[in-house]
Amino acid sequence: MRAMLAAMVFLTSTVLAQAQMSQPSTVGTKPKQVATTPVRPAVQTPTDSANAMAQAERLALQSDLAWVGEYNGAITGDVSERMVAAIKEYQKSHGGKPTGVLNPQERSVLAETARRRQENVGWKMVTDPVTGARLGIPTKLVPQQSSDATGSKWSSPTGTIQILLTRRKEADPTTTKLADREKKEPAGRSVDYTVIKPDFFVLSGLQGLKKFYVRGTFRGDEVRIMTILYDQATENTVEPAVIAMSSAFNAFPPAAQAGGPPPRRTVEYGTGVIVSDDGAIVTDREVTDGCIAITIAGFGHADRVADDPEHGLALLHIYGARSLKPLSLASSAAAAAVDVIGIADPQSQGGAAAVSIIKAQRSQVGEAGDAALSPAPGLGFSGAAALNDAGKFAGIALLKPATVAGPSNATAAAQAALVSPETVRTFLKANGIEANGSSTDAKSAVVRVICVRK
Repeated sequence: MRAMLAAMVFLTSTVLAQAQMSQPSTVGTKPKQVATTPVRPAVQTPTDSANAMAQAERLALQSDLAWVGEYNGAITGDVSERMVAAIKEYQKSHGGKPTGVLNPQERSVLAETARRRQENVGWKMVTDPVTGARLGIPTKLVPQQSSDATGSKWSSPTGTIQILLTRRKEADPTTTKLADREKKEPAGRSVDYTVIKPDFFVLSGLQGLKKFYVRGTFRGDEVRIMTILYDQATENTVEPAVIAMSSAFNAFPPAAQAGGPPPRRTVEYGTGVIVSDDGAIVTDREVTDGCIAITIAGFGHADRVADDPEHGLALLHIYGARSLKPLSLASSAAAAAVDVIGIADPQSQGGAAAVSIIKAQRSQVGEAGDAALSPAPGLGFSGAAALNDAGKFAGIALLKPATVAGPSNATAAAQAALVSPETVRTFLKANGIEANGSSTDAKSAVVRVICVRK
């Protein structure tokens, strides 16, 4: 833990400029004849590849590497030797060649694994109602919350894990004075690691039988401190979240960030798949969340009758529709390559509503057969049908914004997941839907889903 925390606060960013090479030439003996010597192109290094990525992609990559236990630096989105080394270690641990650059399949598997680990602990960025600070909370580990005038507390039912966010007023604070006070209070703390910077301090060690991690800062006379306490028996579960919490903690966020993430779109578009001849449609839960009205283009109003929060599915129903062509949900052996059939957002196709097909690669993860999907389809495709190379149903594609354990104002990079045919069929059966489709023409079975919010 000590080495992990040291790396976390002493991240070294290294940015290397790509070398440019001039092309030499040799003048021959004959007039106007120039013999050129071929110049080998500069080899692109892993650092060059990382520099070519968007900032949001690097933030998501560092976050995902941290969640799988390979990266223990600060999640800033900056290119660093530590990030490249973490990529190589991840590749080696999964039997790949340690190139330092993830191929699409490796990146998809990493993203899906990290996403599932975040889901396992209930990772969520929240704004503390007392202090206004932004922080990441593993809500499944600490489901109990309480607040008073000095701050907020999140804890597990038995108290084995606790997260405390406190504030106080102090005249002329410095991080050195704050760290010295925290070392002594409460009594009995045994500090084995200390970092003091002008704008923050970090302490870690033992407090009774619990491990503790403290990160604090101040602005003016306002002091804000986050303390994480956890039993040593829980460290394998908690410590990856500690890295994420440390990197995500923003004690004094700008006013624009304090209110949480930006609101959902007033009108959002997705894709649905007709699965029964009486009007049952399966689609993305997120697309249909918080809607005051849901419309199926060409058919009219739809009701959301059920959802599956764990797998991100929603069940819609339209009434009185005729001549529907529900898709057959019979599947065959899984294949890496799939066709994703959906309807892109109207802004990306000039207001049109054409059905299109996107080629993608699936990589299986998890016992249920759900998979990562790469590259991620564009807006509008969430809820689309996927078919394998035999033309059989391969699942439902869902767009998933990456949950980045980094700065709270970072723009999340889009990811995609493929919900397995077995999961879809189980969801429908649990809600009394007989998926009686026989059509293998996915283009006739997909529809545009339109959600209208306040």
